[in-house]
Amino acid sequence: MTVKYYTLTLLSCFIITALKAQTKLPDNIFTKKLANGLTVLIIEDNSVPLATVSMTFKNGSYNEGPGYSGLTYMYHNMLFGANTKIGNRDNVNYYTSKLGINRNTGVSEETAECHFTMPSFGIEDGLKYMNAAIRYPDFSETSLNDVKNISDRELTVREANPFFSLNKIMWQHLLGDMHDRKMAIGMHESIRAATLPLIDSIQKKYYYPNNALLTIAGNVSHVQLLPKVEDLFGSWQQSNFDPVKKWPAPNFKPITSTQYFTVENATATVPYFLLAWQGPNARTDVASTYAADVFSYIMTQNSSRLNKALVQSGLALEITFSYLTLSHGGPITFVIKPNPAKLKECLAEVKRQINLFDADDYITAEQIATAQRKLEITQIRREEVTSDFVNTLSFWWASASLDYFYSYVDNLQKVKKINLQAYVRKYIKNKPYCAGLLISPDLKAEQKTDDFFNAANN
Repeated sequence: MTVKYYTLTLLSCFIITALKAQTKLPDNIFTKKLANGLTVLIIEDNSVPLATVSMTFKNGSYNEGPGYSGLTYMYHNMLFGANTKIGNRDNVNYYTSKLGINRNTGVSEETAECHFTMPSFGIEDGLKYMNAAIRYPDFSETSLNDVKNISDRELTVREANPFFSLNKIMWQHLLGDMHDRKMAIGMHESIRAATLPLIDSIQKKYYYPNNALLTIAGNVSHVQLLPKVEDLFGSWQQSNFDPVKKWPAPNFKPITSTQYFTVENATATVPYFLLAWQGPNARTDVASTYAADVFSYIMTQNSSRLNKALVQSGLALEITFSYLTLSHGGPITFVIKPNPAKLKECLAEVKRQINLFDADDYITAEQIATAQRKLEITQIRREEVTSDFVNTLSFWWASASLDYFYSYVDNLQKVKKINLQAYVRKYIKNKPYCAGLLISPDLKAEQKTDDFFNAANN
């Protein structure tokens, strides 16, 4: 990656240096917080004549209470439509077409963002468009109905995938009455019942500059752009409260007992086991998040004892062990595609392996070193494509911090076997979990899964 550098004035040099010392940013990344609380991040990369602009808010499906499931997703799909600055949807489409803008949005558990990529020569007009879209949206019943239909159809398509149903029921067991907060796409009932006042209430809760990150990345100059950003966004009125404190995501209740369930689906061509635990979060146990990543990487590799015991033995066709770092309720998931003829034997071996996870000889020093190096390489690759890197930084800003991302590799190197064992004992071994089986009715009858896959016998 080729990077531009510019000479700073004495004042801006002081500001940038102070912020870099705090967040450990690379030399081509510059950040500033405006007086209204808006955090601005500029990434200079002149490898291609493109620029990406992203606006991210600390908001997501975890913040959606009853009746609001999927409304943040709908809200962001409406943001790039009509606004009072540029005009109706046709005017906006014409405006963005002239600039060569490619738009998209994304909502996850703790992040809500919208972004676009465009030729860098038009970046100032692109910023004007982002300002208009975020601050001056013009929602109508027609646009709301269009988005409701789109979301409803998209959810129906997802539900056609049998694994989606397995996941959905898993969250019902793992998160209880707050399971719908895991569904960024939403629920049919809340999507169809959405109204403009409900959509507007989302904006009034979270969409303020002091809860936002503006990222500009690509063939741009921070010296040229920072004054223009301040002129455009500096008048954006901040809230007189901290949105994430006034309207926080909930702390999910810990499960108290292991739960088993079966999902029958005639279109399930192969069976799946899905096990899930409530894992560490980036607020209260950040050290365990690094151990979780190292442990998960090792478990999925062909050289792991877990893979040898399940896949290489013929009990399973494939396995995936993963952890998602979040500020609230990061889940640990273990997916197994078992040999259809050996479901009972596979499940028994899964449980045996879990009991061995903290054994002294279960993981080697070489495996830990390899995992640390491979995860470091993954981190480096995330920075290679600037337009994608913007989304990576947005995620970490919302779910942890920029410092978490840039100190990630250093903290990974601190993980030792004793840390992996402590993580397993705290979150996995002998801890309550949820286990689901996705299976076709015919295979269920043939294998008599009710005889062995239930909580009473496990």
